[in-house]
Amino acid sequence: MMMNSTLKTLSKPRPGTVITGKWHKNSYRVLRELGSGANGIVYLAQAGGAKVALKISGGTSVASEVNVLKSFAKVRGSISGPSLIDVDDWVRPEGATPFYVMEYIEGPNLLDFIRKNGRAWAEVLILQLLKDLHVLHEHGWVFGDLKPENLIVTGSPPRIRCIDVGGTTVKGRAIKEFTQSYDRGYWELGTRRAEPSYDLFSAAMIMIHIHYGKALVKKEGGIKQLKEIMKEKPELVKFSPVLLKALQGWYHSAEEMRLDMLKTINGMAGITAKPAVHPGNAPMSRREYRKKKRKFEWLETILIVKIVSMIYILYLFGQ
Repeated sequence: MMMNSTLKTLSKPRPGTVITGKWHKNSYRVLRELGSGANGIVYLAQAGGAKVALKISGGTSVASEVNVLKSFAKVRGSISGPSLIDVDDWVRPEGATPFYVMEYIEGPNLLDFIRKNGRAWAEVLILQLLKDLHVLHEHGWVFGDLKPENLIVTGSPPRIRCIDVGGTTVKGRAIKEFTQSYDRGYWELGTRRAEPSYDLFSAAMIMIHIHYGKALVKKEGGIKQLKEIMKEKPELVKFSPVLLKALQGWYHSAEEMRLDMLKTINGMAGITAKPAVHPGNAPMSRREYRKKKRKFEWLETILIVKIVSMIYILYLFGQ
């Protein structure tokens, strides 16, 4: 996707540049560029003695992304996105440039963390991600541009955090930013409509990437190529019923996918790579869903504690 045309006409602030907001008068000293996307450029900056992430973006993009971060704030502790710090305009000769400032989440991206600490962490981190996605979806948003570069692992014990909300889209609208390898439209497996199943496709592709060792490039499209790739890795064979359901859009929610992953980890039978259809071809009712959820809540607690404890011990010895 192309950079916003307004942004292309503006010169980038160099390291050391001080950006002062027109309205709130807060100042931020640019340290370096962190990354760029279709809707703006993110910089590491300093405010007093603290590091922050400052994003220079187009006006409509700022408004949309700020709304997402405000939604995150309402459920702080449940969603692992960055917290919003400031929103303002930077006035310079070329004109007023909108920007916003958010928490700087420090740590390696998901793939770098896995390379250093082992693929055994993949299951724990994907489970964390699915839990966060479920909360995000319940509040009316779809992350959209879900990819390893937008996932940071931080803290001790490690915790996955989502960054760069530029692709986050209101449910029902067209996805506004995506990356081919994790986009179901590219793989000819669905539309780019913002719905939970769009994010779950991306989550499945991230897991395949972790175990396959590289991002995938479409050769023939459809599910056939992905099925063949999954056969090559034992870890993917184990989770293939879950991944196939996610890739084909058969999960109604991230919570459904998370519960199936927990069932797979525990070695329980009963997961099939088919849509969850019940007698009379009716989708699972809310009551049935809650009953299934309660059934596995105890399992989740035991498994997560067990897995994290074992991996964390290995993690400590590896430092």
